[in-house]
Amino acid sequence: MEEISEYISSWLLEYSQKSNTKGFVIGVSGGIDSAVTSTLAAETGKEVLVIEMPIHQHASQVTRAQDHISFLLAKYPNVKSERIDLTDMYETFRKSIPSSDLASEELALVNTRARVRMTTLFYFAGLHNYLVAGTGNKVEDFGIGFYTKYGDGGVDLSPIADLMKSEVYDLGEELGIIESILTAAPTDGLWGDDKTDEDQIGASYDELEWAMEFIEFNMSEDEINQRQKEVLAIYKRMNAANQHKMNPIPICEIPDDIR
Repeated sequence: MEEISEYISSWLLEYSQKSNTKGFVIGVSGGIDSAVTSTLAAETGKEVLVIEMPIHQHASQVTRAQDHISFLLAKYPNVKSERIDLTDMYETFRKSIPSSDLASEELALVNTRARVRMTTLFYFAGLHNYLVAGTGNKVEDFGIGFYTKYGDGGVDLSPIADLMKSEVYDLGEELGIIESILTAAPTDGLWGDDKTDEDQIGASYDELEWAMEFIEFNMSEDEINQRQKEVLAIYKRMNAANQHKMNPIPICEIPDDIR
């Protein structure tokens, strides 16, 4: 994984240089994806601002995020950090909108948390001439669309989006990411509890990687077991439902003969 680490850091550095930006800003959640992304950015030697943005955050996530930030600050002199507690801002928004008894209200508010964080990251990016580095991996970004549109999906560039989740973990070990993050169950940290990604999706990342490769290589379903059939159904359902995130925004193109 050393070659991959060096390749991504070089890619980040080159992109920053070509765009005439000073460095990167990254939201740190206490998870493996943001830990690896922020470390790869730090390896460039460019300025890196890591921001912790709790909103009713579960204590374990806060601790891991703070421990990772301490790891970065101790190892990389080009890294700085901020802690912006967005709970009051989120609560002000929540209290300002009409309450709803629709079942979709909870998810809509969860996605609002991600969008508030995105706004914060781009504020600091604009302030310091930084790029917002995304933290999505290949399964999330191009497999099941497990991210918030214009939330954690709203970034300037995506350094680890061609890596499977298992590869991100391997890269984390190569980079010396702290053990508590390497062993923690993946979570998006948007629910204010310890709900994991697997709880929400109904399948593990290892299973989703299998499904993604199964479909990519057009394998036969004749000899797969019942659990594999269930995972394939989950993958296909989420992939279809989230195409609107993965595809370009539709444009109504006006025919020349009616202009």
